[in-house]
Amino acid sequence: MRTEKITFYSEGDKLSGAIYLPDGDQGKPWPGIVQGPGFLGLKDAKHYILMFEKLCAAGYACLCFDYRGWGESEGKHRGWVMPQWQAEDIRNGITYMQTRADIDPNRIATYGSGGTGGGNAVYVAAIDARVKCCVCYLGVSNGRDWLHSMRREYEWIDYLKSIEADRKQRALTGSGAIVSAREGIMVQTPERQTTTIKKEVEAKIPQQMPLQCAEAILEYSPEDVVHKISPRGALFIAVENDAVTPEEQSFRLYEKAGEPKKLVLYKQTTHYGIYNDYFNDVAANVVDWYDRHLKYNKIKITEER
Repeated sequence: MRTEKITFYSEGDKLSGAIYLPDGDQGKPWPGIVQGPGFLGLKDAKHYILMFEKLCAAGYACLCFDYRGWGESEGKHRGWVMPQWQAEDIRNGITYMQTRADIDPNRIATYGSGGTGGGNAVYVAAIDARVKCCVCYLGVSNGRDWLHSMRREYEWIDYLKSIEADRKQRALTGSGAIVSAREGIMVQTPERQTTTIKKEVEAKIPQQMPLQCAEAILEYSPEDVVHKISPRGALFIAVENDAVTPEEQSFRLYEKAGEPKKLVLYKQTTHYGIYNDYFNDVAANVVDWYDRHLKYNKIKITEER
């Protein structure tokens, strides 16, 4: 696998990314896979790169980048999680891939891992016909239900009140509350406090963000558009009893998606444990899905009898 640092623009902001390319020239121009990081994710996370190694070995080129305002990318709103902005960044990443002579512009897919990362892969595939198929790994189907699942009912009611009050404050003063990313937006699990999965990028991840980001996530609902992916393929990967992104989120995406679709549920592991416990099996499922569905036919035949 070869790595090339690249930049491209998304709505005027220069985004920083890396493209991972297969060794040699076999299969060139290669089909391309575009990934935006997951919630609080950065492009340099080791567990992303391990998957890219598998994909490159199978003949795929992979682009991963920092969203606007994150990591090494430009953006005046530093550390904001705004799914609609992120979706546009992914779409501009697709466009960048289509400008490269070594990438097949007609064979591009999305891949997303973790929370909004998985949800974004679905959302972009649903609204952008250039995406030939997608893989959603531990993804969000409905942002409101996702944030609700982290809180007891009385906490949830108070949380909604705080978001409503923050909207009024922003309208009156021009600025809103800044909260902990891990407690005021998500609520981190005990496993998250001890995992080392993101240790190589941990120091670069913002610890605070506006409460306004929670409002954007409440309105985020990939399950409302997932049916639009069909007849292109969608693969969903989930973990049983996932305390971070409940498997119900993947189940709902799968149920509402059209054919072709596939759901893989891993048992006796955790949200972060799966990256070690089942990595090779997950990678095999991902590669197989792209092998079967990341296709482009120059002739389309429609026939009724």
